[in-house]
Amino acid sequence: MSSRTEHDSLGEKQVPAEAYYGVQTLRAVENFPITGIPISRFRALVKALGAIKEAAARANIDLGQLKPEIGSAIIQASREVQSGALDAHFVVDVIQGGAGTSTNMNANEVIANRALELLGKSRGDYEHCHPNNHVNLSQSTNDVYPTSLKLAAIWLIQDLIAAMGLIEAAFAAKGEEFKEVIKMGRTQMQDAVPMTLGQEFTAWAVTVGEDIERLREASRLIHEMNLGATAIGTGVNTVSGYADAVREHLIRITGLPLITAPNLVEATSDAGAFVQLSGVLKRIAVKLSKVCNDLRLLSSGPRAGLGEIHLPAVQPGSTIMPGKVNPVIPEVANQVCFQVIANDLAITLAAQGGQLELNAFEPLIGFNLFQSLTMLTQALTVLRERCVLGITADARRCRDLAERSIGLVTALVPVIGYDAAAKIALEALQTGRKVRDLARERAGLTEAQLDDLLDPGKMMHPRAIPEITKR
Repeated sequence: MSSRTEHDSLGEKQVPAEAYYGVQTLRAVENFPITGIPISRFRALVKALGAIKEAAARANIDLGQLKPEIGSAIIQASREVQSGALDAHFVVDVIQGGAGTSTNMNANEVIANRALELLGKSRGDYEHCHPNNHVNLSQSTNDVYPTSLKLAAIWLIQDLIAAMGLIEAAFAAKGEEFKEVIKMGRTQMQDAVPMTLGQEFTAWAVTVGEDIERLREASRLIHEMNLGATAIGTGVNTVSGYADAVREHLIRITGLPLITAPNLVEATSDAGAFVQLSGVLKRIAVKLSKVCNDLRLLSSGPRAGLGEIHLPAVQPGSTIMPGKVNPVIPEVANQVCFQVIANDLAITLAAQGGQLELNAFEPLIGFNLFQSLTMLTQALTVLRERCVLGITADARRCRDLAERSIGLVTALVPVIGYDAAAKIALEALQTGRKVRDLARERAGLTEAQLDDLLDPGKMMHPRAIPEITKR
């Protein structure tokens, strides 16, 4: 394999001739063989880096800090980065020391070498376009990297919100489909009072809708960036007006309503917005996992469980038990939720581990945020497409379980009192007799009165308490 010689402050190294990255990226690849996951795996992050480098080049040209010829080449190379054309050259591991310096230098070197080609020069001929002097002009890793994390997170949040909206609509549609299916509600895994299966599915739609709003709120917080802060927030090595200029260019490039933090020193050291976002993702995961638990319970069986709903059969469930079909789609969604909850802890620890004017652990924050966002988006898509849309109800079993439940006795409380109703419930449980028969005998209620009081369909919403005259 042919190579070219590059050098940095630590000495020389041989870089593959066909690589757009350079010596510092190569050192990072050698230093951080941690996860085996390159930053290119997260397309949104690479796109964000390209957008930032383009915005910086445009701002530096405007302010007379960068020659237009070099700046134009950097802009073109940055656009190619945004398009994904150079993804194969973003090779550093997502987990790295240096607070993201290796990621920033990977971008700087790729863009510099591609810009050199556009200028008619050879890769590595940094006299004409240098990764630090030109591509990284007016920047530091400490403002580029957190801004790139935020841009990438915003785009990934948009994908997640879209997936959540679709599954919210799917649950709502099932709520309408099952609105006449009467069943027994349960609390603490015990019979409670009647409801409809539609009410259950509609409630899941509402819970997803609530989390969409919380996610939008968290997204607004990460539109505040520290670009222009450079090393620690003082803006060292920038000229007056740079922070405003680079923000306006980045807004035009991304179409996002970005703002510059009012205090760049605080914004450079603070990871609170990432913690807030991660907390919302944990909330989504906790609630989604609960819904998946419910789906597995309600579909348990097929004959020895609840069996009130049927999930689509997507694959055989056992290598030893013929005919067994497992709820594998809710199960995989559950596992994604567990991972998101674990990721939140890692983000929390990384955020509080920052010291003085910088948080050196933002690579871990970014990795876990991106993993949570992408996994949740995929899990919601799979859950909707391969499970929720195909769910059917066993209306007969739902009603049969409701009518045989001692939970119906709750409707007698306003008429015969709690203690009398409790005695009927206990006797029904001990003898296996129906609540209806015992209520007729013990409370002296007529068939017409029992028809009215014990009708499950009348127990699912507030109603006037009927006046009962006992015989």
